[in-house]
Amino acid sequence: MPISRRDFVETALTLAAASLAGMPASTSVGAEAESASSAASGNSRNVPKIRVAAIGVNGQGGLHVGEWLANPDVELVAVCDCDPSAYVRLCEKYFKNSLHPPAYVQDVRRLLDRKDIDAVSIATPNHWHALMAIWAMQSGKDVYVEKPCSHNVLEGRVMTQWARKLGRMCQMGVQSRSMTGMRQALDFVKSGKIGDVKVARAICYRNRPSIGLVDTPAPIPPGLDFDLWAGPAPAEVPTRKKLHYDWHWNHVTGNGDLGNQNPHELDKARWGLGKQELPKRVVSVGGRLGYIDNGDTANSQVTIYQWDDALLISDVRGLPIKTPVTFGLKNGSPFAGACNVWYGTKGFAVAPNYTSGAAFDYDGNELGKWSGGSYQQHFANFVTAIKSRNHKDLHLDIEDGHLSSALAHLGNVSWALGQAVPLGTRPTLATTDKHVADTWDSFEAYCKEDNVDFDTTKLTLGRELTIDPKTERSTDDEANRLFTREYRKGFELPRV
Repeated sequence: MPISRRDFVETALTLAAASLAGMPASTSVGAEAESASSAASGNSRNVPKIRVAAIGVNGQGGLHVGEWLANPDVELVAVCDCDPSAYVRLCEKYFKNSLHPPAYVQDVRRLLDRKDIDAVSIATPNHWHALMAIWAMQSGKDVYVEKPCSHNVLEGRVMTQWARKLGRMCQMGVQSRSMTGMRQALDFVKSGKIGDVKVARAICYRNRPSIGLVDTPAPIPPGLDFDLWAGPAPAEVPTRKKLHYDWHWNHVTGNGDLGNQNPHELDKARWGLGKQELPKRVVSVGGRLGYIDNGDTANSQVTIYQWDDALLISDVRGLPIKTPVTFGLKNGSPFAGACNVWYGTKGFAVAPNYTSGAAFDYDGNELGKWSGGSYQQHFANFVTAIKSRNHKDLHLDIEDGHLSSALAHLGNVSWALGQAVPLGTRPTLATTDKHVADTWDSFEAYCKEDNVDFDTTKLTLGRELTIDPKTERSTDDEANRLFTREYRKGFELPRV
């Protein structure tokens, strides 16, 4: 029977409240589905559909729910979030006319105890990604985890070790890895038709306004379990206007835009360069420029990564772009938003979004053009690997996810160990490369156009780090300490 929106919301709130009161899982929404599927079999391979739970649905996780519902091989059996209002909003969007919506579970530990779940997707704040993924793999579940897969360098390697030890499928959520147009463009980049590719750009030009400046703790949404929200981070309510989303801009829970948007572009850049190890040298320059607020991560940041035979330039700009940037390329639209460029000895390729790319020679002649794809392709690829039990079927296996996420972390470590400098101060790494020099020229012009006051918002020249790709350690002991973190008791990182 159809039910009214008011009745539905009241029912959802009641059931969420019951869960908060500690009622057993069998009393939660969707318990009938749990009981029936558990009775059918404890073995996920003997049921017709892969049973999935979505964890962390206040933002990107809501997209996960939509993708799981669109996949005919998947049954969404549960939703987990420490904030019950996130579940209520999902119910209003997707389950208004459903008599058996997915169960709501507030505590991820209780969710992972369930035997009727084959896989989970994770879209919590970054500080939870690694621990939650490892707990899920230890409980016999496959894992789809949003970018960055980790909050620091060490976590990604530990996640990879657990995935291999337990034979679990673990995929990072950089959706462009599976999109048809992007895969075709990268095949072309790696084909040799633009020559040897030795330089790549990972560009993130996203306007990130101030999150405001307050001296009071963020208000806690009604019903939210803050101890669960904090997890491995200190259980201290952050000082800022709101709790949700702005965690990206505080280092104890997020990684700035270098670790928010740019893992997408860092991953594609590294993919095109064909690098399956960390770089040997890293340096980062930037700051939280143009405003003073409660954020403590850079909003504008250039990072240079150097292998023996290749360079990757990460360029993050969070203030308005007033003059279009082309870096001298004759073709393609001026860079905006998030995009990539790969430079070969015979030509270059540009990917202006997640689904398309084009290649040109240096005379401006088009060599190829590709487009097409959807988020669903990446989720479907994960399902394919769950069925095959072969991690090599994943388009972005956790080891690749770790390498791309670690690039962001290395840049942030360099920046954190830096010192304030005047505009125009440049690192010595790769100074003779034209693409690097063009980036510094453009970045400095951008700061001037936005009238950045460097007396009040400091520009930081990061420390140049030397990395051993085999050990994934630095020669700098201070840097190595920042390759991990202190974990709160009860939320320690399990080691293999």
